[in-house]
Amino acid sequence: MAGLMSASAPGRPSSSGMLARELAPSTFTLRRVVAERLVPAHLPALRRMDANARTMAALGGVRAEPETEAYLQRNLAHWDEHGFGIWLLRDPASDRVMGRAGLRQFEVEGVAEVELACALLPEFWGSGLGTEVTRACVTIGLEWLGLPSLVALAGVDHVAAHRVLLKSAFAAEREIRHAGRPHILFRTD
Repeated sequence: MAGLMSASAPGRPSSSGMLARELAPSTFTLRRVVAERLVPAHLPALRRMDANARTMAALGGVRAEPETEAYLQRNLAHWDEHGFGIWLLRDPASDRVMGRAGLRQFEVEGVAEVELACALLPEFWGSGLGTEVTRACVTIGLEWLGLPSLVALAGVDHVAAHRVLLKSAFAAEREIRHAGRPHILFRTD
C-alpha cells in the first residue's frame, strides 16, 4: 500500500473554489487483487454478483436486473460527487472478477458517515482476501482521504464479516436496525 499512498491524485475544487482533499485512486493493486473504479462496463460483473444467492444473502437478497442497474448508476454518481466509491475487484493473474469493495456516503440513524462495503463471490471466501481488501479501503479512507473514521455494517449473525472487520481496525460499536434487520455497527478506532 505504500506505493499507492505515495501516488498523486488531482485535487477537487470545492464550492469555494479551493482544492478539496485528494480523490481516491481510480485503481489500486494489492498482492492478490486489482481494484478498478466502477464504470458502466462493469454491469455484467455486477449482475453476476447480484444474481448469486450466496453472495447476496447478507446483502438483502438477490437483486433483479433493474435493481443492479440502479445500484450501478447510484455508485457512478457517488464517484462523480464525492471522488471515491466502489471498486470492482479482479484476480491479477486470471482477470476473474472476485467481488466489489469501497467507500460510500451513508446515513446511520440520521448521521452522515462513510461506510466501508465489501462483497466477495463465494469461491473467494475464507482466503483472507476480504481482510486484505478491507484493510486497503481503510487505508484509503483514513490516510488518503483524511476521513476521521469509517463505519461498516454486518448482520448480527455474520460472524465471518465480524472477524474481517475486527482484523481491519474496526471495533463493534452498537447494534442497529438496517433494512429491517439487526446489524452491528462497526467503527474504526
